[in-house]
Amino acid sequence: MEKREDLRSILPYLGVVVEGSSVLWPSPVIEPLKAISRGPDHSGIHSGELLFLAISDLRHSLSLSSQRLSASAPHGYALFFDKLLSRPESSKWFAEVLPALANLLLRFPSLLEFHYRNADTLIDGVQTGLRILNSQQSGIVFLSQELIGALLTCSFFCLFPITNRDAKHLPMINFDHLFSCLYDIYDEKMENKIKCIVHYFERICSQMPTGLVSFERKVLPLEDSPFCVTYPKADLWSKSAVPLCHFEVHRSGLIEDQSKEALEVDFANRYIGGGALRRGCVQEEIRFMINPELIAGMLFLPSMADNEAIEVVGPERFSNYTGYASSFRFAGDYVDKRDVDFMGRRKTKMIAIDALCDVRMRQYRLECLLREINKAFCGFFDQSKCQQYQRLFKGDGLCGAHLDQGVQGPDSISWNNLLLQEAPYASVGTNEGIYGDQQIRNAEEKGGHSLGHRYDIGVVTGNWGCGAFGGDPELKTIIQWLAASQALRPFISYHTFGVEALKTLDKVIQWIISHKWTVGDLWDMLVEYSTQRLRGETSLGFFTWLLPSLSAPDATVMDMAD
Repeated sequence: MEKREDLRSILPYLGVVVEGSSVLWPSPVIEPLKAISRGPDHSGIHSGELLFLAISDLRHSLSLSSQRLSASAPHGYALFFDKLLSRPESSKWFAEVLPALANLLLRFPSLLEFHYRNADTLIDGVQTGLRILNSQQSGIVFLSQELIGALLTCSFFCLFPITNRDAKHLPMINFDHLFSCLYDIYDEKMENKIKCIVHYFERICSQMPTGLVSFERKVLPLEDSPFCVTYPKADLWSKSAVPLCHFEVHRSGLIEDQSKEALEVDFANRYIGGGALRRGCVQEEIRFMINPELIAGMLFLPSMADNEAIEVVGPERFSNYTGYASSFRFAGDYVDKRDVDFMGRRKTKMIAIDALCDVRMRQYRLECLLREINKAFCGFFDQSKCQQYQRLFKGDGLCGAHLDQGVQGPDSISWNNLLLQEAPYASVGTNEGIYGDQQIRNAEEKGGHSLGHRYDIGVVTGNWGCGAFGGDPELKTIIQWLAASQALRPFISYHTFGVEALKTLDKVIQWIISHKWTVGDLWDMLVEYSTQRLRGETSLGFFTWLLPSLSAPDATVMDMAD
């Protein structure tokens, strides 16, 4: 066990020790955990104040006392469990949930041992063990939901060492700041964020889920390689003859509530999770509260570079909610009824991509346009399609004049069929490659050749990089459409969230589609518009600049096409 490279990379951040073939808690930790597991009559823990004293003792047993927690953390634990929870809720927590969590912590070393014993055989030829997924190194980690539960319990008890996390560009993982924020400046959103986490613990202590969740770092290499699709340059976007994919506009609804199997975009911070364990409470942070298993990725995923994205498959949703930002409220239990794939992962696919922050006018510079479209393309593209993709474009980079994603006729052939003809076996080094490989094997066993299910997966997104990050919603809409199309996704489903600038989005999309523009055509128009914005030659939004007749109150698509 101690010779495993994957375990050695993460071990300094776990708090456990390895002796020979065994993973262990340091011996001073075990008896206190056993006492807590027997309930408040044995442990004497029946309040948030006493809980934090026990947490401090456990940290001392792990020699973590010198790594100071947030000063207000003990007050936050006491405030939540002793004052904000009702007496019946608090009594149940300390009598039932806390002992079960202590039992889970006692099993944590054996869960890790089981994980590593199976990591080499889970998928032939693919490393899946828990490890630091370093920047610029693509890779995937599979974790059982039970192991994730144990990891998040470590976070709740603040048992993870924090030394050198900054040096590795890893986000915070212990929950001390989450509780200290509740106390320092109380607001209801913080109370309700913690309610989501507490509800998650109540659920898993009642019935432990048995599935898997995978975390993948996706990388577009900056240097040319014959083995993967690399970071596209501006001229390659301009030359692209890939048709634009189907575009759906949704004026209501939420990304996480969509019913199709699709990539759901996480409007991420470059540090995955953003302010989830602090005061943050917008799109990414809310998703991490209602799907708390996402928090586990914060343990081992360093910050994303410009050519990277993170894909998570299988996180279960546990909570309902209402509101957004300061109005966010926990709204009770949520039973996740999504189907599971052949590996036991829920068919929830999230892609974390971080937009440029505080962009203002620089977002119209070519280098910023290129950074944003390549960031989205990195998230949306699947490297398991690399060989097929490269054969389709036959050395022309990202060009493909013969592709037709639209209606098929006798003189046209869809990219989907071309991929099927070109694809022997998908690479299993990616989330989609793993699933695609299984689909191929299943089809061959039945005498068929179907890969079609893989290419039914589109993109569900919204106003990525807008809001607090200051992005232009019209610009970001088009960038994501271009990236999804170039990544050979069959559709993009866009939620406008009532943004006024996108009220004419339907008309713009219809007009562009009616002109049969390619990715290259639309990219060139976006670059030209952005150049004029920078020069001060226009102050119009992109949609009105592209179609001046949009400002006419009764304009129709046919009018605009004239």
